Amino acid sequence: MIREDLQDLLSRPLRFARVVPGGIPRSTSTSRENQVASKPAADIIESMGGAANIVGLTHCATRLRFQLKDASGIDQKAVEAIPVVLGGVAQTGDRYQVVIGGAVETVYNDIMALPALKKMHSGDSHSGDAADIKAAERAKGPRGKFAGLDTFFEILSDSFRPILGALLGASLFITFMALMATLGVIPAWNAPGVTLDPSWQFVNLMWQGVFVFLPLMVAYNASKRLGADPWVGFAIMAVVMLPGFTALGQTDGAETVFGGKASVVQIFGLPLTVTDYSSQVFPPLLMAVVLGLLTKYLKKIIPSSVQLIFVPFLSMLIMIPLTAFLIGPMGVYGGAALGNFLKSINDFSPFIFAVVIPLAYPFMVPLGLHWPLNAIMLLNIQSLGFDFIQGPMGAWNFACFGATAGVLFLSIREKDRQMKQTATGALAAGLLGGISEPSLYGIHLRFKRIYPRMLVGCLVGGVIIGLGGGVKTSAFVFTSLLTIPAFDNIPLYAGAVAAAFFTAMILVILSGYQTPEQKAEVAAQVAADEAAASEKAADSAHVAAPVAAAAMAGAGAGAGTATAVATVLATVGSPVAGIVIPLSDVPDPVFSKGIVGLGVGVDPTEDTVYAPGAGKVVVAQATGHAFGLLLDNGVELLIHVGIDTVNLAGKGFTVKVAAGDRVEAGTPLVTFDRKVIEEAGYSLVTPVLVTNPKKFGSVDQAAFGQVSVGSPLITVAAK
Repeated sequence: MIREDLQDLLSRPLRFARVVPGGIPRSTSTSRENQVASKPAADIIESMGGAANIVGLTHCATRLRFQLKDASGIDQKAVEAIPVVLGGVAQTGDRYQVVIGGAVETVYNDIMALPALKKMHSGDSHSGDAADIKAAERAKGPRGKFAGLDTFFEILSDSFRPILGALLGASLFITFMALMATLGVIPAWNAPGVTLDPSWQFVNLMWQGVFVFLPLMVAYNASKRLGADPWVGFAIMAVVMLPGFTALGQTDGAETVFGGKASVVQIFGLPLTVTDYSSQVFPPLLMAVVLGLLTKYLKKIIPSSVQLIFVPFLSMLIMIPLTAFLIGPMGVYGGAALGNFLKSINDFSPFIFAVVIPLAYPFMVPLGLHWPLNAIMLLNIQSLGFDFIQGPMGAWNFACFGATAGVLFLSIREKDRQMKQTATGALAAGLLGGISEPSLYGIHLRFKRIYPRMLVGCLVGGVIIGLGGGVKTSAFVFTSLLTIPAFDNIPLYAGAVAAAFFTAMILVILSGYQTPEQKAEVAAQVAADEAAASEKAADSAHVAAPVAAAAMAGAGAGAGTATAVATVLATVGSPVAGIVIPLSDVPDPVFSKGIVGLGVGVDPTEDTVYAPGAGKVVVAQATGHAFGLLLDNGVELLIHVGIDTVNLAGKGFTVKVAAGDRVEAGTPLVTFDRKVIEEAGYSLVTPVLVTNPKKFGSVDQAAFGQVSVGSPLITVAAK
């Protein structure tokens, strides 16, 4: 059937394409290693320009993160046409993100298992992990106007990204404990002085392990991201978390400070601040920054032959005291000061955060600005015992999910199968996991009408929380349906997020999310799908008829004649008068090599292109340079008027039909001005191609020399 990405294929110069069995070509790179592969992993790699264009690849909870040699040729629409892809996000510095959703790890593993990737990264020039590769690429030079800020948030992202799964799992344990306390099964599990039954204590330990040792996880990730040995960073942070280190603050002569949360003891005459570093995130981040700089310096001055020994040793020798005496306390006090400042704002008026946070988050997430807030949430829980940001954040999340639900409703009503699939996955990831990226990148940023409606939902949810006096939680959780019991005022929070959800959903349903042009594209695609389904049902009849005729002819004319009759399925007439040239002589390698489809070229002698048979117009480019037809006999036909004529932007073309139109043989499709095209330096040779050749036994040239409109041009034979 006609593929939904035909629109993308025809809307730009056809430089990179491959034949997908049974359909119109899909955009890819020049690499032919995975040309016939149908797996999403292979399609994604080809859409990135092939394995040779990939410098590094990592993934987060929902996205594949590519570092490319050259990202200028990536077509975002073509990337998003791949079934498992929810969205594509171009970034500075030849970086590109592909949004997958919850299945990202599976797709990532499939990509890394591709032979092309293994071959590409097996040599010395590609050795090392993704962080090393990306670091080398960044060292080549500036990456954009805001490269420094972009790198800062990327470091924060890479420091937390690998542990998001553990945080999500721990948040569900916390929610379960909160629910049990709400139902009266156990006492308030997080209240001071409360002792739980050993069985429930064990359940409580299941989440505490993640948050108590969070500094070690962050230290490892941040150190690795900044080019230092991650295990050295881990070891440095581990020192200040040892029970023996904590015991130093309990020795005689220790002075209690920081409201009793820390103590100061003299070590070699220097004051050492001893505090509980559990769940802290700012100290390991600061430590990793200094360690990264120190590591680079040591590698410059120490001979490479002994770096393995002395770089780790000197790093630990310098960084352990520096972290214990200076960096650690700076991180604790600085983070506490920031948390207390925000708390004072929230104490003054919870309404401020309740409204500002939901309205700001839709713009912060795409820019990566939400990562510092995540760190502050963790800090609030550690220093204050609760957090006041996650409640308002839930209003944003559920408004986001509500908008997605509205899109899902409309996609079902409009029979838009691709959007239905995208919205279903995004909604599941949001409601069950609290993850907004699949909705945000896969849908909302692609359709500008959604954001204003979603912001109304954010505002409604935030106002309800603000009027109710705010919502707090004593644990870091992902705001989903499953974590509602983790908030201290469940009725208020549940009512607010429900209002945000249904407000956004209803507004999207009532107003729609597509422009008129986008609606027309979807309608054309639905019509093409329905026509293809009808053609599929009739395929057996189309094939059976010539076979039966062949059998009858064979009785009187012999087996050879019967075979010839049996294989003839359809004949495509010429859409334009002109001179036929073999496909191999078409002056464009993508066409001449048969990558797009099989057929011939016609050098026009007249200025009107006609439909060669009865069928439906699937794509009619506004520029007039290309048309996709689904003929009644099952042939998918591409008529490309001239070579690279898309660059004329419609100049010299007068389009006669629109997508979705029914045409008969001889219906005018477009007229063109030969003089305009030739003066612009473009060839008029018009490829006429069958783009679903795998469906047939063969596609052959049926004419030579001069042809008139409707004269037999291509013969299509049954399998």
